[in-house]
Amino acid sequence: MVGRGVWYLLAGIFLVSALVTGQERISDPPVTLARPLVLPGVSSRPIPPIRLPISRQPIFTPLGGFGFPQLERAAGRIFAGTVTRIQRQAALPGQTIETVRISFHVENAIRGAVPGGEVTIREWIGLWSSGQTYHVGERVLLFLYPNSKIGLTSWVAGPIGHLAVDSSGEVLLTAQQVAAFRKDPVLGGKSRLPFSDFALAVRRASEEE
Repeated sequence: MVGRGVWYLLAGIFLVSALVTGQERISDPPVTLARPLVLPGVSSRPIPPIRLPISRQPIFTPLGGFGFPQLERAAGRIFAGTVTRIQRQAALPGQTIETVRISFHVENAIRGAVPGGEVTIREWIGLWSSGQTYHVGERVLLFLYPNSKIGLTSWVAGPIGHLAVDSSGEVLLTAQQVAAFRKDPVLGGKSRLPFSDFALAVRRASEEE
């Protein structure tokens, strides 16, 4: 009887040992390479944590249906001119926001300005800090929203409403503006053109309203 009990005990130990060994094999960790895999032309240095910076230039992506007619309709002023003066202005009595005053000598005008005259606008300083800036001597074509109740304005549709003008008087379009105006019969596909073409495009857009 004792011998049979010993055999049962040994058989039980063997069975438990086999089960434990099988479990360990199933749960073995994956093989780890002794050296990290390095792709040609890619640095093997550790990649630091990504920290997203605060963009200083607002990004405006035209939504479906946005185009030149929408830009024209939203604008209270449309003119081309040269920046002549920039002044930071403290908050006015009864207000809590600082502003920036920008003055322009108007060279060509479509709406809300007179050629040869001067236009001065006020912009919330937060917009200036986020990218809607100017510098003295800069030549621009602007689509500006109508003044707010406290007399502030900004570019229509962000950077879409701010176009550069070169020394010869031609208007220069960014890739984003070309994409936004691609369906316009006058402006479509052009990256530079005379101010007169913009005036024509505005007339066409206003007639279609």
